[in-house]
Amino acid sequence: MKAFLTRRKSFVVAASAALALTLSACGGGGGTTSNPSVAEKPTFAAGSTMEKLSKAGTIKIGTKFDQPLFGQVGLDGKPIGFDVEMGKLIAAKLGIAADKIEWSETVSANREPFIEQGKVDLVIATYTINDKRKQVVSFAGPYYEAGQALMVNKDNDTIKKPEDVKGKKVCSVTGSTPAGTIVEKYGAELVPAATYSACLEPLRNKQVEAITTDNVILAGFVDKEPEAFKLASDETFTKEPYGIGLKKDDTVFRNWINDQLEEFGKDGSYKKAWEATAGSVIKTAPELPAINRY
Repeated sequence: MKAFLTRRKSFVVAASAALALTLSACGGGGGTTSNPSVAEKPTFAAGSTMEKLSKAGTIKIGTKFDQPLFGQVGLDGKPIGFDVEMGKLIAAKLGIAADKIEWSETVSANREPFIEQGKVDLVIATYTINDKRKQVVSFAGPYYEAGQALMVNKDNDTIKKPEDVKGKKVCSVTGSTPAGTIVEKYGAELVPAATYSACLEPLRNKQVEAITTDNVILAGFVDKEPEAFKLASDETFTKEPYGIGLKKDDTVFRNWINDQLEEFGKDGSYKKAWEATAGSVIKTAPELPAINRY
């Protein structure tokens, strides 16, 4: 049994490495890395989360590891993408350099548990703000607004809008907002997956008719394999405000992050982060959405 488990572990590690290699070989996956200017000896209110993190000199941030343009790990094991850049900017304001950030792979199903259990200080992972999640965690932001879309095989001309997937098999991530929407509102048969990249082979092999999630995530996959996949339409059918998840009711920390986001929008940091990552595919730079200071 021990030998079997050892072999199984080796297989999982090898498979993960192969996936990373495949994704990296297909393209940049989200642009370049950066090292924002770090605040020197910032001061914060005694006992605040900002003070604790600044004194510790490190921060734990959860992000996606398989999302082109927003959060994807390369061969060096370091994530890149727009979400990653936002995390670096926030850390820098705390006096924490980019190489002192502890990144954790955070998939849709474990974002709230990771925050609740203290495994991460923040989650920046294409994380849609909604009322259900706000019962468990708090959100700063939004810092970006995406919209749900559908990705199909290049030769599929039968699916153009969400109503077209009624009764059809659609892949999405367990616990995600898009998964709930496509079933509850549009009557699709959900084929759940742990990550969106795990939906690619079922779509390619026509085990499912479509993949659904936010348009910017799907755009990254299409950019890497334009001969295989396409967006069913350029139109989106939901609004998905991306927020930064943190411990429930840490209002001081949440307000501080909101202040930083607004500053990033004014000083050009936000635009620069976009252009270096998601802007490599989505050319129109977004405006920072109005912060929801609930």
